[in-house]
Amino acid sequence: MMSSSLVSAFSPSPSDKLSSMSMASSFAPPLSFPPSSSRGKNVPAARVRASAEGGGPVLTGIVFEPFQEVKREDLAVPLSPYLSLARQCYAEDCEAAINEQINVEYTVSYVYHAMYAYFDRDNVALKGLAKFYKESSEEEREHAEKLMEYQNKRGGKVKLHSILMPHSEFEHVEKGDALYSMELALSLEKITNEKLLALHRVIILLKLSVPTLSILSCSFPIEMICVIG
Repeated sequence: MMSSSLVSAFSPSPSDKLSSMSMASSFAPPLSFPPSSSRGKNVPAARVRASAEGGGPVLTGIVFEPFQEVKREDLAVPLSPYLSLARQCYAEDCEAAINEQINVEYTVSYVYHAMYAYFDRDNVALKGLAKFYKESSEEEREHAEKLMEYQNKRGGKVKLHSILMPHSEFEHVEKGDALYSMELALSLEKITNEKLLALHRVIILLKLSVPTLSILSCSFPIEMICVIG
């Protein structure tokens, strides 16, 4: 009997329940429902439209029509077997500048190879310098091959020029052959760097072959420090 009286004493009365419900309804935001005319209907999604430059077809942010896009004349597969299938947005000036740099790298490599042969003679026998110039020759040739690979990848044509015959004797009365060859190697590196800077300027002026900058910075990290730093 005592337990029932305790429960009834602490249980809210019906009037308290009504007052608490009225207070909660006063703080709750009003509920709104869409009009009956819009129920059960699909609202069309907003479409983002952008006009292509040059009066081209209207592009949308939702629908992509590849079979219509590939009908463009500049995307057609060339019929001539002498034309590249991969060439796109590759300026002729950039192609010519890369060919020039390829021949610069091969020429310097040829000179280093002649210096390697000189210091590897039995009557000179400076094996350390011979090893250094052999590795330098291989490095310059690798640079040329990387540029050739990039040229083919972009759809260009590699055109190799004639290479002048380098000197086969590097003796010097005052400086000696070792010092004279190192000064010559330093001058060759400076010339190569100037040629790379000229190629970089051509690419910047064209503003069409941005991937070429990445191939330069990856293939010639030391030579291009003053450009990319």
